[in-house]
Amino acid sequence: MTKIKTLMTAAVAASLTVSAMTAQARDFRLGLVTPQSHIWSQAAEGFAETLNERSGGEHSVSIFPSQQLGNEAQMVQQLQAGSLDMAFLTLAEISNRMPDFGALYAPFLVEDIDHAAALLRSEVAAEMLEAMPGQTGLVGVGYGMAGMRHILSREPIDSAEDLSGLKVRITPFDPIRDFYVAAGAAPTPLPLPAVYDALANGQVDAIDMDYDSIRLLKFYEQADNLVISNHMMFPMVAVVSGRVWGQLDGEDRELIRDAMAEHADGIITHFQENHEAWGEELRGQDITVTEVGPDFFADATAEWEAIWAPKAPYLPLLREAAAELAD
Repeated sequence: MTKIKTLMTAAVAASLTVSAMTAQARDFRLGLVTPQSHIWSQAAEGFAETLNERSGGEHSVSIFPSQQLGNEAQMVQQLQAGSLDMAFLTLAEISNRMPDFGALYAPFLVEDIDHAAALLRSEVAAEMLEAMPGQTGLVGVGYGMAGMRHILSREPIDSAEDLSGLKVRITPFDPIRDFYVAAGAAPTPLPLPAVYDALANGQVDAIDMDYDSIRLLKFYEQADNLVISNHMMFPMVAVVSGRVWGQLDGEDRELIRDAMAEHADGIITHFQENHEAWGEELRGQDITVTEVGPDFFADATAEWEAIWAPKAPYLPLLREAAAELAD
């Protein structure tokens, strides 16, 4: 009897130990491609502080900016394996696995920064996140963004024909590549940290970029022609590894989801609040500014739609939602 009692006591102790290990504090790892000074990286730091505070100090988050853990394709693989816990990702790599997310980069889907913010906060956009775990092994908890896209070039661009053969730096994924191919340019994928030198040495002739990155990383020092086009918004998604998510209890999931979504959405608000001022700051530089509308890229937009409409069923739903939000 004593032996049985001893074994039962040991079993209970082992069970308690397992429970304690399951509930133990964790130091999560979060990866980004943006530099430390970028708003995405700052928002990640804010998320880390919030999660630590709301968990009573149980959980912490170590931030790895500037591709310290690899490019986005490599980070997605790490997330799927569970060796990386979280990330703030462009939708580039996600759209390579889920073409529907490419629809969020549809040319002239939205008119301006506020219209983009409204669409990313819409029910249609939220619904798209629900399909992520089954198709990518990642849990999407919310959207951020990097403003609207424009073109900064070494030489003037006065017409769509001036893009012909131009080496334009892009984020390496299909929707943006297809847009510039349709425009007659030569899309050139490059990581963000390599862009400044690529402009300086002529490796690229122009870049597809938002106001904030242009001013923050001083790309205008190497290219002094800015085409303000608002031709595309640039969404970001905050994700958690599906494997890691499966290890968390309901309380921790709620803590993480709420805090991460809050800081991702704060990025959208930040871009809304500063977009106009950043544009004025760039206009104040010694650069040539040209403003264009949808007609400038009419042919490229039509070709892009022909490519993406068949493979991104959410495209018409997003167009419909965007039209309603514009009213």
